[in-house]
Amino acid sequence: MEVKIRNRSRLMQFLALFMFVSLVWAYAQLEWGLPHAVKRNVVQSRGTIYAADGSVLARSVGGKRMYPQGTLAGQVLGMMGDTEGLEGLEAAYNRSLEAGENLKLTLDPRTQAAAESALAAGVKAHNGQYGSVVVMETLTGRVLAAASYPEFDPNHWRDYSAETRRNRPFLDVYEPGSTIKGLVVAAALNEGLTTPTTTYSTPMQRHVGGRWGSTIHDAVDHPSVLTTKQVLRYSSNVGMSHIVQDFDSAKLRDYLSNYGFGQDVQMPVTATATGRLQPLRKWDDLVRVTNAFGQGMSSTTLQLAAAYNTLANDGLYVAPRLIEGASAGERREVLKPETARETRSMLEAVITEGIHNAAGLDGYALAGKTGTAQVSLGAQGYSANLYDSVFAGFFPADAPRVTVTVVVHGATTNYHGSMLAAPIYKKVAASIISNWAAAPKTTQTP
Repeated sequence: MEVKIRNRSRLMQFLALFMFVSLVWAYAQLEWGLPHAVKRNVVQSRGTIYAADGSVLARSVGGKRMYPQGTLAGQVLGMMGDTEGLEGLEAAYNRSLEAGENLKLTLDPRTQAAAESALAAGVKAHNGQYGSVVVMETLTGRVLAAASYPEFDPNHWRDYSAETRRNRPFLDVYEPGSTIKGLVVAAALNEGLTTPTTTYSTPMQRHVGGRWGSTIHDAVDHPSVLTTKQVLRYSSNVGMSHIVQDFDSAKLRDYLSNYGFGQDVQMPVTATATGRLQPLRKWDDLVRVTNAFGQGMSSTTLQLAAAYNTLANDGLYVAPRLIEGASAGERREVLKPETARETRSMLEAVITEGIHNAAGLDGYALAGKTGTAQVSLGAQGYSANLYDSVFAGFFPADAPRVTVTVVVHGATTNYHGSMLAAPIYKKVAASIISNWAAAPKTTQTP
């Protein structure tokens, strides 16, 4: 009996010691955050990220973070390291995801896939370096697609450079070029400074800014007299110089600011960049003119989409949204509804009368404006051989449902906006319209 009691006592001592050591080890795991067991539990309990249609974009399986859609929206999602999100939404919403909360995005997988496919094909075909596309729902500001190229698969994030992982639609800043002309013409219409049929003398070049000014040039041959509508059609810098000649600099800058340029994007938590407007004290005659054709200011693809969406949305600016259920951002009236509609009609003519083959779809009313911007080198001026190809537009032109913006950087062949960015817009539009199953309008013969 004494032997049994002694053996049982030793067993109890062993069990007590084992439990004590286990508690010490568990405390060490929590204190120093090194052990694999805790890491696995953290990942396993992490919230799931869903697309707008409920499809899974990121989830935790077997202690690992998985991205079932591969490269789809890879840069938007970002990736997770051993214990926390490192980039993209995984980093921005790390705390809530860590707490097991799910995240549902406004991204539509079909639209995102269409944007990524069209962008990749365009960049490759024109030997571009990189690019981005944003598709925005007109009335709500919901971001339906935010595409980057080159592609990125967060399942294998260590195989990619930081440049490839970059969420370009939200972070890349560039001069938007002649796409700004549509917005400035709308502002001039709104102020009663011009009409669609007002005519201007438009030689191929004009000196502006007096003694310390500069000579601006047009790139596309056009008649020597143009209406405002034709100024957009031929993308005339000279014509724009006339349109803004009597535009008060402070007022014009305020319009650009109200379109969202030079302002932080009201998209809480998500990392976004802010383009730049020059301070008002620098707005002499030359700066006013160059800003009228998108030079000397900067934007992101997301900001450009929100600005053009103001034209699509009858003059009402709507802050973009990426997270379903998030509170709506600021809404402000920038233009009178009739001004926005007149501008949309002129931007529809840009396509139907000018670049239909590149940007138009038979039977559908598409509208928009191209831009071909020399890349700014800062104090060194502008690059002689590096360009950003840009397009901004919306459809249907008479009652827009979505706004699309495109930029491709550094193409070496056919880099003009009408040759590169516009066809990408066309492909994205065709895919979206196909998903809508919208029948084309046929022309009735008498």
